[in-house]
Amino acid sequence: MTYNVSLERMQGLPTIVVVGTGGTGSLVAEGLCRLLIGSDVPVILVDPDRVEQPNLMRQNFFATDLGKFKAQALAERLSRQYSRQIGYSVMPYEKDMFNVHHGDGFTKTAGNQIILGCVDNPEARRSITESITWDKWYIDSGNGFNSGQVLIGNAREKSSMKEAFDSIEHLVRTLPIPTVQQPALLLPVAKTPRSQDCAEAVENNEQSPTINQTMAMIVLDMTNRLLRGTLQYMGRYIDMDAGTMHTIPATPMVVSRMMDMKIVELMANKCATGDRYHI
Repeated sequence: MTYNVSLERMQGLPTIVVVGTGGTGSLVAEGLCRLLIGSDVPVILVDPDRVEQPNLMRQNFFATDLGKFKAQALAERLSRQYSRQIGYSVMPYEKDMFNVHHGDGFTKTAGNQIILGCVDNPEARRSITESITWDKWYIDSGNGFNSGQVLIGNAREKSSMKEAFDSIEHLVRTLPIPTVQQPALLLPVAKTPRSQDCAEAVENNEQSPTINQTMAMIVLDMTNRLLRGTLQYMGRYIDMDAGTMHTIPATPMVVSRMMDMKIVELMANKCATGDRYHI
């Protein structure tokens, strides 16, 4: 049986937040604008970095953008090009950066978001992980020289996965977030004599010049399917050298093994495991 990932916990249109607008994120940002033509879904770009000369090799920037904040340069250009409002932040992503403070100690926690993580460091991923609540979905993109993975989820705790799958509606309402699926995403990156960004890695032959286009395509496809209610997988792994793509289906069996849970715990309708009614 297949299950479609459900956005039914969100109230109205979600806000799509792209965290990291470098090699993959800058391509994702423009792809979103094309994908959302005719839609009122809000888009916000988050990145504290500025455009430098090496970025022009393969990121979605031009010589006129040099010295500008990446998020600002992209937001302003894409807003003009696609006639839509695009928000941006030039501060590092923080778990409460979109919370609304009403004074007197009352704060409304930001929700109703689809966060597209296009970052390459554990600190940013940890901040995204800490911000995930029941009404947010987190899609993470990570890659090496010529391989990578894109993962999706919205549950930080094992307890949140109970009764996630609806066997009658064929829906799944919660999935483990990327950093739970792959805890290594939060491990410190090995230190080098001089840290490099993705553009410098390409120049030094440590990253394929086409890997980010491939990753962006997978992120956009996953986002499109999520918005349309047709997403049936929770991860994709690619190896461009081998020419392979491995898809991880969003099924109770896969999640039960990943989370060390019984399938019966994951089912909202016990008829799938033999019992029609439950308390």
